[in-house]
Amino acid sequence: MNQDEYKPRIIDKKIEEYLSIFGAVCIEGPKWCGKTWSSSYHSKSEIMLGDPEGNFQNRRLAEMAPSLVLEGATPRLIDEWQEVPPIWDAVRHKVDQKSEKGQYILTGSATPNHKGILHSGAGRIARLRMRPMSLYESGHSSGRVSLKELCEGKITASMTGEVDLHTIAELIYRGGWPGNLDTPAAQAGLLPDEYLKAVIEDDIYRVDGIKRDYSKMNLLLKSLARNESTTVTNKTLKKDIKAIDDEDIDTDTIAVYLDIFTRLFLLDNQPPFAANIRSSTRLKQAEKRHFVDPSLACALLKAKPNRLLNDLETLGFLFEALCERDLRIYAEAFNAKLYHYQDYANREIDAVIELEDGRWCAFEIKLGANQIDNAAESLIQLKKSIENDGGIAPGVLCVICGLANAAYMRDDGVFVVPITALKD
Repeated sequence: MNQDEYKPRIIDKKIEEYLSIFGAVCIEGPKWCGKTWSSSYHSKSEIMLGDPEGNFQNRRLAEMAPSLVLEGATPRLIDEWQEVPPIWDAVRHKVDQKSEKGQYILTGSATPNHKGILHSGAGRIARLRMRPMSLYESGHSSGRVSLKELCEGKITASMTGEVDLHTIAELIYRGGWPGNLDTPAAQAGLLPDEYLKAVIEDDIYRVDGIKRDYSKMNLLLKSLARNESTTVTNKTLKKDIKAIDDEDIDTDTIAVYLDIFTRLFLLDNQPPFAANIRSSTRLKQAEKRHFVDPSLACALLKAKPNRLLNDLETLGFLFEALCERDLRIYAEAFNAKLYHYQDYANREIDAVIELEDGRWCAFEIKLGANQIDNAAESLIQLKKSIENDGGIAPGVLCVICGLANAAYMRDDGVFVVPITALKD
């Protein structure tokens, strides 16, 4: 690759850090999110197992003699290693032999069955998760506010510029795909649409070689899109498919399909906050449903920007997904984790970021600036409830907004930050 054309990614620092610690690094994530470009940027030689040249000669060579494809200047990139699973053990063995750091970078867009992989690679091969671009990476956020500093209670008040509703809808529709950066807005939905077709028609079969009912998989994907950013159960997904599409699918099949979608990095659910906050309040343990990028939900719902503007409820859920995608990317850059909060007292927090030392921060996500007051009040009341119940309350309260034009701290101590001003 021409390194002068490389667009920096937040994960770059993690890749460099892991290469200095481990013998090999495996970068996993959905197709087309930029794994190969980033890995190539950090490598000195490479082999592409998915290259069709010479009737897939690279793949056939790897199948016949995995050790041969490991030869080359290090760090050596082995792209789409899961096409030949024995590569994993070959890399692990080579790392053991040489006892050097940063020997290999593996990339994978699917998690293969463990068949053919003898060793976990623990201590030798570290895993990193890569996602589509955040708004800061794609150039759609000014980066005036650092999430890391915000979680420390620090912010410099500033005007961040006006953002209109159509721009927000277009950012959701376009998604964080590097290949979509320069695509005209009218055609931006083609890439996520083709992505889904590739997954359904090819990638799913290649995961384990089993043919499945593509029609029912499509129905489940559409139901997931209708329930984006919610905590619906598998039983609710089944009922949704029956009610909307007049088709039936059993919950066991739903569970199998969801596992496949997860292994293909199509889904990126938000786990529940499970830290011990020393409160008697019981926390719910349902994951919040997310696609790896909200543009995929748009593609399944056939929701172009103009249509989203006429359905503000759906736009609100998709905006929440956009924000939580970015919050996860930014948080992981400084070893923090993203969760959501629900308890049996019917209190919720859209996003929770837990820091390495156990402190946590609460975020409400609102599309319109007219919703900031209610969101701030909700956060304050929940904090008081946790404190009154003897629990450890969040150290930072913040409202992430779509249409706000400034980043600041309110008189009540709640921060307000536009998503188009945030970075890691």
